[in-house]
Amino acid sequence: MKSLKDVDKKVAELIKKEEKRQRQDINLIPSENYTSRAVREALGSVFTNKYSEGYPFKRYYAGNKFVDEVESLAIERAKKLFGVGFANVQGLSGSPANMAAYLALAEVGDTIMGMSLVSGGHLTHGSPVSFSGKLFNAVSYTVDPKTELIDFNEVAKLAKKHRPKIIVCGFTAYPRIVPWKKFREVADSVGAYLLADIAHIAGLIVAGVHTSPVGVADVVTTTTHKTLRGPRGAIIMTNNEELAQKIDKTVFPGLQGGPHDNTTAAIAVALKEASTASFKKYGVQIVKNAKVLASFLSKNNLRLVSGGTDTHLMLVDFGEKGPTGKEVQEALNRCGIVVNKNTVPRETRKPFVTSGIRLGTPAVTTRGMKEKEMEKIGNLIADIIGNRAQEKKLKEIAGQIKLLTTRFPVP
Repeated sequence: MKSLKDVDKKVAELIKKEEKRQRQDINLIPSENYTSRAVREALGSVFTNKYSEGYPFKRYYAGNKFVDEVESLAIERAKKLFGVGFANVQGLSGSPANMAAYLALAEVGDTIMGMSLVSGGHLTHGSPVSFSGKLFNAVSYTVDPKTELIDFNEVAKLAKKHRPKIIVCGFTAYPRIVPWKKFREVADSVGAYLLADIAHIAGLIVAGVHTSPVGVADVVTTTTHKTLRGPRGAIIMTNNEELAQKIDKTVFPGLQGGPHDNTTAAIAVALKEASTASFKKYGVQIVKNAKVLASFLSKNNLRLVSGGTDTHLMLVDFGEKGPTGKEVQEALNRCGIVVNKNTVPRETRKPFVTSGIRLGTPAVTTRGMKEKEMEKIGNLIADIIGNRAQEKKLKEIAGQIKLLTTRFPVP
């Protein structure tokens, strides 16, 4: 068999360029991370050659003896790691997993309630451009305009008025601990299912630095990348046997055919890694790093949504009169710091422009950076923003960033 560079030099070159970019850039996108070599080996394994419609020991194709074993392994590891009675590991990613969970709990046209996109929710929590807003009657709650924390008075009022079938909690751009029990109280008051989307914070939950919704929410969904540091896949979990059966049927044959068995194998590896003491230390360090980075951004007169962070991420709000998120994202990127422009509460600009940026520490923590590096990065970010029109200054800062990244190799 020929190697990639012999078969397709162009793709091989692009991979090399991407490897170089990842080494030289400081990645502060909170939904990104670096997988281990072991995870990537499983992801590129011969399991990618197999078709395995169905579930372990109940397949529609022959030749699935070892697929059954690896999927069973992933399931058992997920159950043990999160303390649940059931786990489906076949979801292709977070959005399909949320769709499967919704369709297992509700009918098309039913009402679901989730946080609005501008307040920190995800597209799949009811955005009108997503399936969640097209297939369901979506109602959105927001954050309190003063504290920028979840407004539970509004949540309770909206739930009482609209009687949703599902209330969704767990967010993509909310920097504070999620109070699962408060959501449970609201859900119980209107007879709604509670779905916790822990895609961003799964690794923090495993590390014990964020509370778990297991035992509180009816269903828990998560991606397997982000803070969990695995491949791009998903897990759907519950302790309810009836809901477990519905979830399995909704994933297959409801929404998918054969699962990606190579991804399943890589998930199994990532879950084993996440069960180690070193991973727990990693999760603790993520939050330490985030708090220090947030502190130094604040010291440089950058306004943080809600005043700081309890988790792995933070939002900087430049306001209506400040630079746009897009402008700052591009300036930082030119110097080698990668963030994403992001909407903020009370957003007045369009989603492709925005008034803020979102930053997180999972990836830099994987590289071994700690509090000292966060101080430096916080100061560099402020320096770039303040000198974003000065190309000479930006080149000087870019040189500092390259020197920093050479000390912390990518796995």
